[in-house]
Amino acid sequence: MKIALVHKRLDLNGGTERDLFKTTEGLRDLGHEVHLFCSEYGESVPRGVVAHRVSAAPFGRTVSLWSFAVAAQKAIRDSRCDVVVNFGRLFAADVIRCGGGTHRGFLLEMGRAAGAGRRIWQATSVYHRSLLAVEKRQFSSERFKKIIAVSEVVKKDIMSNYGVTEDKISVLYNGVDPHLFNPSRRVEYRSLIRQRCKIPPDAPLVLFVGSGFRRKGLDRVISLWSSKKLAAFYLLVVGTDGRLGRYRAWADSFAPGRIIFTGRQDDVENYYAAADLVALLSFQEAFGNVVLEGLAAGLPVIVSREVGASEILTGTLAEGIIERRNEPEEVVAKVISLVDQSRNPTLTRDARRIGEEHSWDKHFRKLEAILRETCKMPSLTCVS
Repeated sequence: MKIALVHKRLDLNGGTERDLFKTTEGLRDLGHEVHLFCSEYGESVPRGVVAHRVSAAPFGRTVSLWSFAVAAQKAIRDSRCDVVVNFGRLFAADVIRCGGGTHRGFLLEMGRAAGAGRRIWQATSVYHRSLLAVEKRQFSSERFKKIIAVSEVVKKDIMSNYGVTEDKISVLYNGVDPHLFNPSRRVEYRSLIRQRCKIPPDAPLVLFVGSGFRRKGLDRVISLWSSKKLAAFYLLVVGTDGRLGRYRAWADSFAPGRIIFTGRQDDVENYYAAADLVALLSFQEAFGNVVLEGLAAGLPVIVSREVGASEILTGTLAEGIIERRNEPEEVVAKVISLVDQSRNPTLTRDARRIGEEHSWDKHFRKLEAILRETCKMPSLTCVS
């Protein structure tokens, strides 16, 4: 197949951008002719992939949003690809890959969490109004044939906010590299990372990975360390945020030396090797790749029900799902229990099994099947 993948930017910083990069490589490796349509390239284009630079206004995010949507539509029409997959904001495509949920759903959750001031700003923001207008158009278009949602949470989000029928949505969970995230790394890196971060070799260690701390629930995670029951526990935060200094000061005010911030790390897989538990208490999370990474590394995870990846947890690992994230004593009890169980070889095997079941290789085979089926449907953008 000649496949068009469309998104404003190609890089490895954001979750959608990383998924786009991986998908580009994965479909290429399956023998397809892959064409990228982006206005910005923050990373080198993968070998063997055809890159098209979409002209979009370089200033003002609202103007840039509209200009990219218009210019990209013309560019993909001229390319005559067999199937067009939209990773971002585009008026029409054969397949819409929804990796972060709807913007409308996101604004509703943020408004509930942040209060009236946030809701007023959202309602008056030209940029947010524009995003909603483009989003409504793409989900209302008769041109799309399939939506790929990264979780059942996202599927329900799309159905409730835009009335899309269930038969038009396929759930395809994200993937993980089980070779990179692997329990075998503990032998070499557990002690090394702990020494680097000044964490005692036998101290219980909880790992948080991600940026956008507030949405991902780092506030809730850090607040747990005020409990005397976690007096011997350490928290390792890998990632960055515009308010990093504020978070550091707050953490040091009641748990000095036991909450360590490393910033963004290129070898993040080695930090999983040092940990006993992965925490992600987001109030809005379409999937949460860190959950899969932790499982592939053989670790239990503690996640809020709002995290899409909670859907893949089974057996003992499902004990890590938090139904009431605002009940700190319940969360603290689960942290202690899961850290204790992390030393159980059976739990490690169960976690690893789930990680292997969701490898990127299997993900791309399933995606390929969806795209082939889509090309059999009548479409204004498919040509075969």
